[in-house]
Amino acid sequence: QVRLVESGGGLVQPGGSLRLSCVASGNVFSIYSLAWYRQAPGKQREFVASLISGGLNQYADSVKGRFTISRDRETRKHTVYLDMKNLKPEDTAVYSCNGSIIINISDRETDVHDYWGQGTQVTVSS
Repeated sequence: QVRLVESGGGLVQPGGSLRLSCVASGNVFSIYSLAWYRQAPGKQREFVASLISGGLNQYADSVKGRFTISRDRETRKHTVYLDMKNLKPEDTAVYSCNGSIIINISDRETDVHDYWGQGTQVTVSS
């Protein structure tokens, strides 16, 4: 069984920074792609950033230059980060990760499945 678990959320003042982590655990071979989304109270979920193996990172216009998505250099940690700086009150939301995870079916077979994490709250307020 594979799980995605986010962590790193919290309360931060405007202009502050946070690092969110999304860890894939279980029968994971590797993370093929992963995106961060956020949902503020009363609003629809929106795309924040994404990465994909062999491709370019993508960012929402609202976070370009402030947020950076990356994966841990130790790939076996199966962890993706979202580094957020110069946070603004409008960044307040529940942040969730969504990954296309390559899982081990057997010693020689893999498959790709889509998973969501539970989310972590980020609150930007003075």
